[in-house]
Amino acid sequence: MRPEELAAARDRVIPDVVAAGLGVLFCGINPGLMSAATGHHFARPGNRFWPVLALSGFTPRRLAPAEQGELTAYGLGITNVVARATARADELSDEEFREGGRILVAKAERLRPRWLAVVGITAYRVAFGDRRAAIGPQEHTIGATRIWALPNPSGLNAHWTAETMAREFAALREAAELPDRTPGPAEPGPQGG
Repeated sequence: MRPEELAAARDRVIPDVVAAGLGVLFCGINPGLMSAATGHHFARPGNRFWPVLALSGFTPRRLAPAEQGELTAYGLGITNVVARATARADELSDEEFREGGRILVAKAERLRPRWLAVVGITAYRVAFGDRRAAIGPQEHTIGATRIWALPNPSGLNAHWTAETMAREFAALREAAELPDRTPGPAEPGPQGG
């Protein structure tokens, strides 16, 4: 994608992938310029969200960002703390995060997912005013919706590998009581003689 196409995507909003009663509603920090330009969440090639979903058993295979609409069939959805696209998350103000937290509460009350999974501990801390929050399940709830803070899948987050992120995502999948969709070993073919 050309730089001018990415620049034109600044401040765009991309639609949520949601349905009522999801098992997990994933919540990104905000769309990057590649996501805004394509209209697909977590679209930057170095982002590990889609590979980690497959590694953790949420999906039976690695979905491409353009296949995001398939998530609701697995009881999953995607939204963002802040809707507007930026090149970097540090371009967002704390007030935007706090307002995003208020909007997320309203979405969770309307959609009633079992879990709201915020991918980015710093975004969660600011949006929900919990400076001491750590990765994992949170004490805070929104009605019956539980909250889980996950590591940010950005390729810039070198503290977490795809494998260590997948373990944390898998723990959430188990807590949400969603099936493990990791493909098993290939079935052996018929024995010839």
